[in-house]
Amino acid sequence: MTSLPHRLVQALDRFNAAHPWDHNAHYHRWILRQLPRRFGSALDVGCGTGDLARLLAARADEVHGVDSDPVITSRARTLTPEGTAVSFSVADAPTGLPAGPYDVITCVATLHHLPLTEALDAFRSRLAPGGTLVVVGLYRPRTATDHLLGAAAVLPNAAIGWLKNEGRSAAPPTSMTARTRPAGMPFADIAEAARTVLPGTRLRRRLFWRCTLTWRRP
Repeated sequence: MTSLPHRLVQALDRFNAAHPWDHNAHYHRWILRQLPRRFGSALDVGCGTGDLARLLAARADEVHGVDSDPVITSRARTLTPEGTAVSFSVADAPTGLPAGPYDVITCVATLHHLPLTEALDAFRSRLAPGGTLVVVGLYRPRTATDHLLGAAAVLPNAAIGWLKNEGRSAAPPTSMTARTRPAGMPFADIAEAARTVLPGTRLRRRLFWRCTLTWRRP
């Protein structure tokens, strides 16, 4: 017989599936607040449908979005109005990233798909002096803090899904059609690797099962 807590979890999962919203896009405005008002060039790694790349284009002279999925990269091109200072290409990170240098590099919900140390080193080498790296990533909960923060997000997550969908059932937005995988590395291990490769980096756990990393190249 299924226990009451298990039935409640199942019901919540069904509710969230009927009222989806993009947790990654939730952090786009926060990303913009970490960046200068104007900058020359930006690289968005794991650009998906290009939502963040188009936001960056409002501040940058040129933006290059890369993704390993040719289907979603094609979708990003279709969704981008003509004349927007954004280009998209299919590339595998970290080895296939364009050389740069870039004034800004962003990476949202992609780092956990990549070999961590190699990816951070590739970002560092492609960032111009004085440039800014901003990462929104996923991590595997392990500590009591991780689990408490996850629990604290459960009700807000459902409420935001309800509000964004105006109380109606909806299909996931286009930005949520990219391939996904669960995070495998705990926050502490991500932080240790990042501070080794990028001395002075700032890392923080966030709501909605995300963490953030910011670093400015000297």
